Amino acid sequence: MKKTRIGIITIISITIALIITLLKEFDIVPVSDDVMKSMRLIIAVVLIAFALFRKNLTTWILVCMLLGVFVGVDFPNVAGALHPLSKGFIKLVKTIVGPILFGTLVYGIAGHSDLKQVGRMAWKSMLYFFCATSCAIFIGLAVINITHAGVGVDIKHMPHEQLPTVKAPDPALEHLPQHVHGVYKFANFFYDLFPENIVKSMYENRVLQIVVFSVLFGIGLAMVDEKKRKPLVDLTESLSEVMFKFTNLIMYFAPIGVGAAMAYTVGHLGVDILKNLFMLLGSLYIALIAFVLLVFVPIMLVLKISIKKFIQAVKEPVSIAFATTSSDAALPKAMSNMEKFGVPRKIVSFVIPTGYSFNLDGTSLYLSLASIFVAQAAGMHLGIGQQLAIAFTLMITSKGVAAVPRASLIVLIATAEQFGLPVFIIAAILGIDELMDMARTSVNVIGNCLATVVIAKWEGEFDENASHNFVED
Repeated sequence: MKKTRIGIITIISITIALIITLLKEFDIVPVSDDVMKSMRLIIAVVLIAFALFRKNLTTWILVCMLLGVFVGVDFPNVAGALHPLSKGFIKLVKTIVGPILFGTLVYGIAGHSDLKQVGRMAWKSMLYFFCATSCAIFIGLAVINITHAGVGVDIKHMPHEQLPTVKAPDPALEHLPQHVHGVYKFANFFYDLFPENIVKSMYENRVLQIVVFSVLFGIGLAMVDEKKRKPLVDLTESLSEVMFKFTNLIMYFAPIGVGAAMAYTVGHLGVDILKNLFMLLGSLYIALIAFVLLVFVPIMLVLKISIKKFIQAVKEPVSIAFATTSSDAALPKAMSNMEKFGVPRKIVSFVIPTGYSFNLDGTSLYLSLASIFVAQAAGMHLGIGQQLAIAFTLMITSKGVAAVPRASLIVLIATAEQFGLPVFIIAAILGIDELMDMARTSVNVIGNCLATVVIAKWEGEFDENASHNFVED
């Protein structure tokens, strides 16, 4: 009963505080800074009390996110000084990625010796990824064409930040005629899939290269006789179990890392920039919510997936992805939770890492929306054909950016240059890119978690009882 009461008090307090904050920031009602600071202090005490009563890791992560916002608003210098804690958390998580992918994939393939299933999972995953990202692109285009967020934007008075460096063109293209550039880029994509050194790939966190090596290693291991296969299969099984336990230990540090990340984001951005680009930010969040409601929810309803339990399973990895803007940081917990949700480990370990390169729903939606925003802000009118050409170019070039914060900007810049869109406008929207990155990364994680359930259902291996009995840690 006490938990229910403090939960209601927390919701009411946050709602009132949010309304007062919006009224002040948009100059509707004058509120002194001292009153706002006192209100945030009261909310912080209520949130901490709520987390102490719940005694739940996910609750602490969400509470620390809000506390980080308060620190960023009231103590921006302190927030900046906390940044190493968030970077340290991400570094800690990245130590898990290589070993956990290798262990789970090799054991999933060699431990069951079902090589045909690997091929089935591959084409089924790719088909689902293509359909999901295509829907995301069309929804992004629809929303930006409805809101016209870029029309009438005063770019001159927005803060212009330094753009990230775009990768230089491949020198080999200079010696090839224009009509075969596409063939070369397609072939080069496959070249990048294969690692020259698996240790180097793990060090650089090249997820797709780790997946390719692990799959080939697993297939090779499955082809040897039982006597020679068993020791390595047992080793990879033990490695997988240890890395999942390692993940659980690291997650105790998650509230601190997530809170520090939010504090740094709010502290160095400030609140004023939100008013300058509110329409773009609002359009993105509306489009992402529409995508979840129009694509993810119908899929769950058709496949009879418990929406409530699925939310419980994904909210912790999504919270981590939202605050750190990195899908990488959420990968170990996402894999662990989806296995507990009823998806076999061999499917989880194949679909989620592969989806990190091919199933970027949030990123694809953002890139289609942002590119048209740039054109609208520049006063350029693009027809439907031109918009579709940009969107599908983005869908192809965006593969592999989910694990890297802000990497989608590089893709956006390269595409803008290719289609003659003014790059300087991207420098203006760079200020709120981190806030947009939070949302699109979260949708990427949700999409890949859902993909594991879809493939498991398709393979007839989904454990319905485990999903209905899922309980978060």
